[in-house]
Amino acid sequence: MKIGIVTTSGPRGEEIGRAAIERVLALSRQVEALGFAGLWTTDALGRGRATLDPFIVLAAAAAVTERIELGTCVLQVPIRPPVELAHRARSLDVLTAGRLRLGVGTGSTRADFDLLGADFDARFRNLPAALDRMRQTWRGETVNGGRLTAWPGFSAGPPVLLGAWRNPRWIERAALSCEGWIASGIHSQWSQLETGIEIYRKAGGKRAVTANIYADFRSAPEVPSPFDHATITLIGTPAQGRAVLDRLRQLGFDDALVICPVEQLETLRTLM
Repeated sequence: MKIGIVTTSGPRGEEIGRAAIERVLALSRQVEALGFAGLWTTDALGRGRATLDPFIVLAAAAAVTERIELGTCVLQVPIRPPVELAHRARSLDVLTAGRLRLGVGTGSTRADFDLLGADFDARFRNLPAALDRMRQTWRGETVNGGRLTAWPGFSAGPPVLLGAWRNPRWIERAALSCEGWIASGIHSQWSQLETGIEIYRKAGGKRAVTANIYADFRSAPEVPSPFDHATITLIGTPAQGRAVLDRLRQLGFDDALVICPVEQLETLRTLM
């Protein structure tokens, strides 16, 4: 099972000037140097805290890495115009030489939708239509009376992984129409992961990912909200963390995406 690192892209203290980008660049280099599979970032913009755009974070990471995957876990598709989003995603996929992994979801926070004037209540209906429109755009098909010329070698768009926590219909959709499924380490119980992976594999799904698993191996861990109530975590000793990863592997998950304090990445590496 591969381990990727998740950055939430919020500020650390009173970052000004180049401090934020230097932190992103340093983390990206470290993730690659330590042998982790990828660097992933979250997507939030209307929740009362400063954040960075996930595509801009990943573009910066792409500039200083060569091998690791660069992904979103997960991008809120229904809050954005699908053709413009398809163009941005393909731009990043081209600049990363095909390393982008586009984790997508409906979104679950009304504040983000309200900020951008999007319809929160229609998000489940709008996501499949938006993904279809994005794929049409990547293929260079006519959309809204025009078309975006396909970039040579990138007409299929990046691999799309669908974030779905509990709903069997959405987990099946991840298997049938996407390149992967992203389950939640924050919002899931073990029984839900067991049921979800069975549904996903029966529907022919390939890549299964558990994202946003919080790690803290210190004797006095500092656990931020909302992880204080999470069941799927790597909080405890390294041996306890290894047992959690082994359990995910035995269930059939291919990847674990971990939020880990940077000073503990070396410890996390020993669990790979």
